[in-house]
Amino acid sequence: MAIIDPAARDRQVGLWLLGMAGMILVMIVLGGATRATGSGLSIMEWAPVSGALPPLSEREWRRLFALYQQIPQYQLLHQGFGLSGFKHIFWLEWVHRLWGRLLGFGFFVPLLWFWSQGRIDRRLLPRLALLFVLGGLQGAVGWFMVASGFLPDSIAVSQYRLVVHLALALALYAAILWTGLSLLRPVPAGWPGGGPTRRLIQVSAGLLCLTIIAGGFVAGLHAGLDYNTFPLMDGRLVPAGYAALEPFARNLTENLAAVQFDHRVLATLSVLAILATAGIGLSQSPPPGARRCLLALGALALAQYALGVTTLLLVVPEALAVLHQTLAVLLLTAALASLHATRRLRAAPSHLISAAARPSQETQWTASPTPRSR
Repeated sequence: MAIIDPAARDRQVGLWLLGMAGMILVMIVLGGATRATGSGLSIMEWAPVSGALPPLSEREWRRLFALYQQIPQYQLLHQGFGLSGFKHIFWLEWVHRLWGRLLGFGFFVPLLWFWSQGRIDRRLLPRLALLFVLGGLQGAVGWFMVASGFLPDSIAVSQYRLVVHLALALALYAAILWTGLSLLRPVPAGWPGGGPTRRLIQVSAGLLCLTIIAGGFVAGLHAGLDYNTFPLMDGRLVPAGYAALEPFARNLTENLAAVQFDHRVLATLSVLAILATAGIGLSQSPPPGARRCLLALGALALAQYALGVTTLLLVVPEALAVLHQTLAVLLLTAALASLHATRRLRAAPSHLISAAARPSQETQWTASPTPRSR
């Protein structure tokens, strides 16, 4: 078997994982589009294998349309929109599910190949196997979410199941992105003043995650369709119905006024924390990689906040809603990249030690076989 350079091996696996993270980003965008357009309930069957093919006959189209006509979403929202209208929402959901299948294929097949060729570090293999299992679980969670929209008097999926589905997708994205970055940049640049900045990034990233989760509840409840003014809500800083439900905890996930207000507050805290973090970090003369990440983090935070306000004021147009979700993931990406770029300097892996400091394996193996004198 040919000698495999560990650094080149890690680079190949790292680039593959970044490609997988890109595919997950597209999947999240497609999921946002299906939610914004109400397309997610158009496919009433979970068929992991046969569902990879679209309907191939008029008879099959009518069978699937008849199934859709039985659920409350059609009866209460779309009654009478015909087979052509059904096809319009069907195709978006079908592409969303097809992309999920391609994701699984794109992860599993290269994983097997890298493993068979000895190109995956043995310590990394269990993590990659776990990520593959969690990706399969995400498909089941997605169907669990969709099934909640088939219940009586329900015209959309449960906001709780939607948030679980979103959170798992983001966790997978973050884990795969971090692993890929660690393979491509295993040794931190080293930044003596980076410790405080890293702690600020951690706080900002935590606030950002809470904001995204709160945004999931806003999307699940369609809370953005109400209180379309900013910064006040119905003329008040805190909406009058904030604590209308009992017990109080229900307001955080079921009360439209409270859910939207909480998202606004968390978004404001997040952008302020991120801008402060970026400003303090940039003033400490960071290395080039960390500097680029901090600049991107600050710029994306401003863009996302402005887009969120615009989306609200325009009563949540579908295109802006999808773009808002996309920027949220890109902002999370910048936060993760900033954390990665400010890691503490540790000892380098043995295969990264300069060849000048020790003989390479190739040099050792091609040396004269004559035994050395003792």
